[in-house]
Amino acid sequence: MPIRILIADDHAVVRSGLRALLQVDADLEVVGEAEDGTQTLRLAETLHPDMVLLDITMPPDDGIKTAKRLKEKHPELIVLFLTMHEDESLLHAALRAGAAGYVIKRADESEIIQAIHAVSHGDIYVHPAMTRALLHQPVTTEHRRGLPADDLTRRELDVLRLLAKGNTNRQIAGLLGLSMRTVENHRANLMGKLGLASRVELVNYAEEHSLL
Repeated sequence: MPIRILIADDHAVVRSGLRALLQVDADLEVVGEAEDGTQTLRLAETLHPDMVLLDITMPPDDGIKTAKRLKEKHPELIVLFLTMHEDESLLHAALRAGAAGYVIKRADESEIIQAIHAVSHGDIYVHPAMTRALLHQPVTTEHRRGLPADDLTRRELDVLRLLAKGNTNRQIAGLLGLSMRTVENHRANLMGKLGLASRVELVNYAEEHSLL
């Protein structure tokens, strides 16, 4: 089945261009367009997309706040930012909000498609121009200890505890009554929010925060 995508951008010309681009790929289906955060939340509720392609500078709230609300209500939903902002602080804020990727608008069309497919498989995708920002601000163990587990959703905590106890994605899916894809999305969201890069780091985080 194609990946169902909701495009959220306050510029009609951008939405139109993205729709035309995505329609070329038979594995992608644009199910709706939103011009602001309020409409994005409403359409996510009614259209049940697999992914939201989201701009950062959108009224009435910025895209970061919209992403947080989307992930709180629909933790399985994939959020991919497509923005003009090449800003390190916004990149980190986007990942903490649960985004699975961050692509800048000057990216080649093929890269936008590549990013969509990457995050749909549970990976985290950051535009190459922004990866240096992650290297400049590594998340140290001390920094991780300052990240509250309260920022995680209930389901993310469930997945984190089971991962830390050694369960595979398939086992977690069975225990929680979720699909494999949903578990993979939760795992990607955990890594993005916590700034972690591996299962070992997730286990260490769970131990440090007494989540086992």
